[in-house]
Amino acid sequence: MATDRPKLVVGLGNPGKEYVGTRHNIGFLVADELAARMGSRSAMHKKARAEVAEGHLQHRRVIVAKPMQYMNESGGPTKALMLFYKIPAEQLVVIHDELDLNFAQLRLKLGGGDNGHNGLKSIRSATDTGEWYRVRVGIGRPPGRQEPADYVLKPWSSAERKELGLLVGESADAVEMLIHEGLDLAQNRYNS
Repeated sequence: MATDRPKLVVGLGNPGKEYVGTRHNIGFLVADELAARMGSRSAMHKKARAEVAEGHLQHRRVIVAKPMQYMNESGGPTKALMLFYKIPAEQLVVIHDELDLNFAQLRLKLGGGDNGHNGLKSIRSATDTGEWYRVRVGIGRPPGRQEPADYVLKPWSSAERKELGLLVGESADAVEMLIHEGLDLAQNRYNS
């Protein structure tokens, strides 16, 4: 990743109290952790239909954003922020929940499909590309015959809640490593 441009880190989730504490909002939790690390969590401001924190992580300028649209409309605010800050797709990092990874597994990658994830689909449509970084945070598959759309909107189980703080912290560490040391080293550390 080029070092002269700011990075835009977008954590995906759904706005509204009814979605706080649901699996689909893991991106928001990681974004909040990164903003706190920058000393900006309480200073998040509204811009382009998103909550935004601007600051530095280890001397690198970073913009952390949480789109305040529903998940399937995340692309509009993301594209607007990219235009406002003049950030190309190769400087975009998207943090999202991933059904195809066990709870607490992490995977980082550049590009790829949306795998049925409406937030990724929206960003791909708005940016006309899928060539941006993804930090995929495992939430596991729904039990039995539960529909994935229902599962992602359910609260974490009590066992998951006990580990959630560690997962959020490790996910934020992965984002920082991706930004500062590049994809290869971050994948070596977190994709194993």
